[in-house]
Amino acid sequence: MTSNLEILVQDIKTFVREELYPLEPILLQQGYYAVEAAVYEKRERVKARGWWAPSIPRHYGGLGLNLPDFARVSEVLGLSFLGHLTFNCQAPDIGNMELLMEVASDEQKERYLMPLIRGEIRSCFSMTEPEHAGSNPLYMSATAVKDGDDYVINGHKWFTSSQEGTAFAIVMAITNPDAPKLHQRASQIIVPTDTPGFRRLRNIKIMGEAGEGYFTDAEIVYENVRVPQANLLGREGEGFALAQMRLGPGRVHHCMRWIGICERAFDLMCQRAASRELSPGKLLAEKQTIQHWIAESRAEINAARFLVMDVAHKIESGGAHAARVDISLIKFYVAGVLDRLMDRAVQVHGALGITDDTMLAFAYRRERAARIYDGPDEVHKSAVARHILKEYGVNVSI
Repeated sequence: MTSNLEILVQDIKTFVREELYPLEPILLQQGYYAVEAAVYEKRERVKARGWWAPSIPRHYGGLGLNLPDFARVSEVLGLSFLGHLTFNCQAPDIGNMELLMEVASDEQKERYLMPLIRGEIRSCFSMTEPEHAGSNPLYMSATAVKDGDDYVINGHKWFTSSQEGTAFAIVMAITNPDAPKLHQRASQIIVPTDTPGFRRLRNIKIMGEAGEGYFTDAEIVYENVRVPQANLLGREGEGFALAQMRLGPGRVHHCMRWIGICERAFDLMCQRAASRELSPGKLLAEKQTIQHWIAESRAEINAARFLVMDVAHKIESGGAHAARVDISLIKFYVAGVLDRLMDRAVQVHGALGITDDTMLAFAYRRERAARIYDGPDEVHKSAVARHILKEYGVNVSI
């Protein structure tokens, strides 16, 4: 018997293919703003079908899926770059929603969380700084100094994802510089993006493309930005702990989205191999190298899915801390699978693969960073190795 979840996944997959795939050529050739109105019309259809904000509890207005079930949906939405945005579960908003649900005050929930869940606004997360290595999140210079009832924020951030068009940012800044532990020096503070002193310097070009709207990464200056102390999330000095809170489920979201991208690229690769003639009657698929790439890709995607779903179940039953080593493992493993899969798919398409006539080049530009953001692969590999080596009596320092 087919389960309700399987029916939901198949229905959403049909919606993505029939409603969102046709928008992609416009996105690729004309940019985000050429499809934004159509995307928001599709969002209303998603709401009408009861699929809205699938990971958000029902009492907040979402579909209420647990993490393993949402992981299945996230893979399907990953088939299209418009999928998560259309269902209001896109990064970084989904992480901000989950964080606000957990630690926001009632006033913060009313002003920021509920409009975000309803899809009336978007948000961004401002943490990484160009002057410091992103692989060390404890190392930052942005400060938030108390002045009366306010914080005055000064800092320089970049790769603030999807900032263009957002209503507010959640900013990591040093509030307790003298705290004895580095982990207790930073806090997270809500900053409306129309606050004086909040200034976007640019949308950073990613492999030559600056993007538009949701598909942007911004460089931001905070210059004497004044916000009420009531905008603090949680308690002072909890910024790093709050960031860790969102990372576990967030990495499952990312990894399943990446697997969706892999499935899309795999399908395109196989279609190309099965239809492209190298000479009359001689298909690309007859080449042994292509056959090996297809077989290896299928095995790697399947293995990645099993790993991520296992972690999703562990987080659901025991919390993110209990699964922390596995969370690092899936991050670098799935990012590597995505990188190899995209490269094979581009290669199989030849010259076509580096154009925007398919989604491959767009995906490659945007997702090569998968092995960098949320911690470089090398950092996660070292974390996993250190944990394993402890079982052999070796304590490796960071």
